[in-house]
Amino acid sequence: MPDSPWTLSQPSLDNIKTAILMKHRLSMPLTVALCALGAYAQTKSGLSPLPGPMAIPKPGPATDQPYAPQPILQGGIVVPLFPPNSPYLKADKIREPEQYNMSQTVPGRINSIVSIHNPSIEIHAVDRGLNTGAVVILAAGGGHNTLNVGSEAADFVPFFYNYGINTVILRNRLRRDGYNPQTDEVYDALQAIRLVRAHAKELNFDPNRIGIMGFSAGAELSAPAAVLFDDFDKKNSDPSDPLAGITSRPDFVGIIYPGPSPFARNRTAPPIPANTPPAFIVCAGSDDAVHAVWADEYFSAMLAKRVPNVEMHIYGNGRHPGDPLPDGSHMSGGLTDRNDTPFGTWQYRFIDWFRDLGFLQKPGVETKAARDVADYVSHPPRPMGAGRGGAPPTGTPKP
Repeated sequence: MPDSPWTLSQPSLDNIKTAILMKHRLSMPLTVALCALGAYAQTKSGLSPLPGPMAIPKPGPATDQPYAPQPILQGGIVVPLFPPNSPYLKADKIREPEQYNMSQTVPGRINSIVSIHNPSIEIHAVDRGLNTGAVVILAAGGGHNTLNVGSEAADFVPFFYNYGINTVILRNRLRRDGYNPQTDEVYDALQAIRLVRAHAKELNFDPNRIGIMGFSAGAELSAPAAVLFDDFDKKNSDPSDPLAGITSRPDFVGIIYPGPSPFARNRTAPPIPANTPPAFIVCAGSDDAVHAVWADEYFSAMLAKRVPNVEMHIYGNGRHPGDPLPDGSHMSGGLTDRNDTPFGTWQYRFIDWFRDLGFLQKPGVETKAARDVADYVSHPPRPMGAGRGGAPPTGTPKP
């Protein structure tokens, strides 16, 4: 028996779709017709069509004013890093909108952002009852070609929230858009620290618990922030600067599967300040050897100066985010499980370290990290190789 108009079989539906695709003289747009047929097929099976995704983040529009960065997560407070007339910004670029690269499989998830000309921070505070006052500024990686704010920033907001740690997503400028990673991008990181500290009181943040965690290319911002803050503060001390007098020194740094630091072999190493903050360093080992060497160079420089509370984890099994895997997929980054390997639990080692240094105490209580830095500044250790008692003073006869 032929199909009635109200009981179309699947072959009949397929034939109709084919006919629609072959003919263009339709009384409705092609896409509308196909959607209607798809909805009919779902209704026939007893299921209602799925609604479209709601509240997908979108970049702001282009206007004749400086681009207004938009929050990428619900509740985010977005603040540009610099005033519109800042010499750090490109006047011919500041109106250009950001571009979001969305996940192809998860509706509404931003994987990365490019075209960042008006850099900003996005603040996510925790509830008062949980709040430790600690703040982690998240500097995502992406090879300075994209800013991977999905896996290496947004995913950490709920994770750190659980521990009472406030988070700030840094949207820094990128080399692909014409900016220098060793100057422009590092300035963005240091300015972010100053800006968060300037607003600490109104946000219920502890101004002595503000640090930065960088991933891959983002670690090329967090590592120099640990040693170059004094120069940046001096360059930005003009009384006309509303942030003058507010230090950009981070109270801690996270250096996660890093790119090259200021202590890489092909660079001239800067002086290490006496009040260099503690550092937590993570990388895979032989399967990510290039980044492991960069991690070790930073660690070795700190160890040579006996900077306190520097901890490093090099995992025997692990790959760098984006690296191909035997099954044809690619290694993911951030908080992901990493195929159930210990490398996938590094974030809990960070929490152990963070707690050990006193950052998870109630706000306002001096941390162990701060006490150790103060002791290091007032009683600097002897140079390595001088023995436990150190080298004898000049002119003192040796025993």
